[in-house]
Amino acid sequence: MTDQQLNELREELKGYLKITWNEEDDDLLKYVKDGIDYLDETAGIGIDYTVDSKARRLLMDYGRYVYNHSLELFEVNFERELFKLSLREGIKDHATTDTETST
Repeated sequence: MTDQQLNELREELKGYLKITWNEEDDDLLKYVKDGIDYLDETAGIGIDYTVDSKARRLLMDYGRYVYNHSLELFEVNFERELFKLSLREGIKDHATTDTETST
């Protein structure tokens, strides 16, 4: 992702958390980057969070849990959504691989 896209996601997270000050921008950007790493690893593929609204919503919730010092509960509370994300991306990746090998 570009720096501009990361900053836009950080601004979206700030809005989601109702943060109007700038003192925590560096921390929030780190939360976005960590969330992207976590969700991409969970999905097994890089996700475009600027396009995929379901994945972006999970990223915002990840940021909310980190911000509120509750990250240990994120995976438990979003187990179903994380499974769906992983399954959906795995199916897309498999379909792409099948198309590439059949040509």
